Amino acid sequence: MTLDDTTSSPSALPEHGGQPAPSPELDALYRDFARNSTAPLWTQTNDLMPFAPTPSAIPFVWRWRALLDIARRSGDLVPVGRGGERRAIGLANPGLAPTAYATPTLWCAIQYLGAFETAPEHRHAQNAFRFVVEGEGVWTVVNGDPVAMRRGDLLLTPGWNFHGHHNDTDQPMAWIDGLDVPLAHDLDFGFFELGSERVTDESSPAVSRSEQLWAHPGLTPLSSQGSSVSTPLAAYRWEHTDAALRAQLELEDHGYPATVEQGHAAIKYTNPSSGGDVLPTIRCEFHRLRKGASTPGRQEVGSSVWQVFQGSGTVVLNGERTPLETGDLFVVPSWTAWSLEGETEFDLFRFSDAPVVERLHFDRTYIPSRS
Repeated sequence: MTLDDTTSSPSALPEHGGQPAPSPELDALYRDFARNSTAPLWTQTNDLMPFAPTPSAIPFVWRWRALLDIARRSGDLVPVGRGGERRAIGLANPGLAPTAYATPTLWCAIQYLGAFETAPEHRHAQNAFRFVVEGEGVWTVVNGDPVAMRRGDLLLTPGWNFHGHHNDTDQPMAWIDGLDVPLAHDLDFGFFELGSERVTDESSPAVSRSEQLWAHPGLTPLSSQGSSVSTPLAAYRWEHTDAALRAQLELEDHGYPATVEQGHAAIKYTNPSSGGDVLPTIRCEFHRLRKGASTPGRQEVGSSVWQVFQGSGTVVLNGERTPLETGDLFVVPSWTAWSLEGETEFDLFRFSDAPVVERLHFDRTYIPSRS
């Protein structure tokens, strides 16, 4: 809404209760509102304080095959290096144009690195992660620690950590990036700094130093006292995620309440130093539905982005059914009704702004079938 929209004459407003009667004096008052950069609350209450969230972002689906195609073509035409920094293609929600935001708080992109390419190091205040739906051969170097990127892995780059990427193979690789760019931008929180022209460690170890220290379930190194705001563990490996989900469904088979819903196993990636979210502004989860399973419809305050990791199924967004296959991404804006159905065993990665919503105590969920 523009300033002119909020300060238009009452004669141009629809007649409804609570509005003053039109008069020349009132018209002059509204003109003075505009001249003094003010806007009366009574003309914008429905916009500022709606009965329920009315997001500008819309539910939307991006097809992985189409994204890979334009990423590959970008790899042929667009160099990676200083200036552009990354060959990353943001998913632009049509409801938030002209910004390349997936939601008002979340940024998501497909990033593509060609054979033997290096993306130089930099750091920024924004928190970031990478999730790999296919491929391997790239190492992301976070504060000098080389971390292998493989299928199903979640890689973390907390805010203000130097990071770059190098591809040690003759094959390109693509993955998704998730950041809190819109949140930091709209609140004027962002900082950025250039680092090494390449990466500070070009080795390619199978296990990173952060994993050597932190990737042991339930075991905290006494050399690291206290908790950190973001996770100190740079990689959450697929074999552990898969094992946790399989174990939940096996326990369900034996009658134990291990799943969030019948046939629906899910985990939250956690910070081993605190038990909290891996990033202060982004929650990362992984969900598995049995073949034929479905989730009840629900609405949640806050927004999320999902990527199908493997299998096929359907997402229902505000009543509209869309079939999905491996790699496809979709966005669920705040208070959008959504549910999932598994045609096969159906694996999905999810990230959301839940830590922000919960910290500010705006969290709310509505599940009609349970009301």
